Amino acid sequence: MSEPARFGVSEFTTWPWSFERDVERYAAHGIDAIEICEFKLDRNDYAPQLEMVARAGLGVSSVQSTVHSLFPDSLAPAPSDPEDRIAHMKSAIDRISPHVPTGTPFVVITGAAPGGDAERVYQRALSAFAELADFAAARGMRVAYEPLNPVLFNTDTALWGLDNALDLVRTIDHPALGLCFDTWNIFETPNLLRVIRECGDRIFLVQVSDWHRPRSGADRVGLGDGTIDNAALVRAVRDNGYRRPYVLEIFSSESLPDSIWQADLDRVLEKNVRAFARLWDERER
Repeated sequence: MSEPARFGVSEFTTWPWSFERDVERYAAHGIDAIEICEFKLDRNDYAPQLEMVARAGLGVSSVQSTVHSLFPDSLAPAPSDPEDRIAHMKSAIDRISPHVPTGTPFVVITGAAPGGDAERVYQRALSAFAELADFAAARGMRVAYEPLNPVLFNTDTALWGLDNALDLVRTIDHPALGLCFDTWNIFETPNLLRVIRECGDRIFLVQVSDWHRPRSGADRVGLGDGTIDNAALVRAVRDNGYRRPYVLEIFSSESLPDSIWQADLDRVLEKNVRAFARLWDERER
């Protein structure tokens, strides 16, 4: 009997909507899970909004805080001090962890390398991500490190490629630290299928979208509208033991003439729910 697909959506995909609308519309489209983005939550009290998720019948795939990089990135250029950024991430874990299932991944990235000093970022990440993994584990969460696409070097990341991310995670060697596997970010990794096998149970989260030659750092497209063989990647991570939701994460830009964030987002969700169902059927062939 065919294993049912578990499909989630990141709130980044529906950036213009409120948290409340995200929850209501995701449930209406039969989506299984939501990736919670902290920037949509009420700064004074997260609890009422987070309690809506379970009432709507949605699972929680993962969490992304407003500051989720060790060094400044394009989404959160301030504060600049890594210690202040770590403190923000710890605060987000503290506030959100009581409202999400045990083991929920908390996504982190490196941010851009100051002055291009990628070695400095790598060395700082060794201690910082171990510290965050300890903190998250004590509160029932896990940390998922996400390597970004090299087009985002100098703006958002100092490390790319699933192979390099796996090296970082193995070096830190903490049971609550794993990987966020984003197909748009890692599909060009050399020998990718072999690297996926080497990841073992370290893949905590899978995000999906599609690639065309980007016109900005935020120009992803929906499933089936680009050139990534998402079916092959989903098949590979599923064969490797991954059983959590596959989360649609589309970054767009309102400056683009055909911006997804300016489109009918209900139609975007409907189209991608259907596309993922086709992709899921294809990965079984």
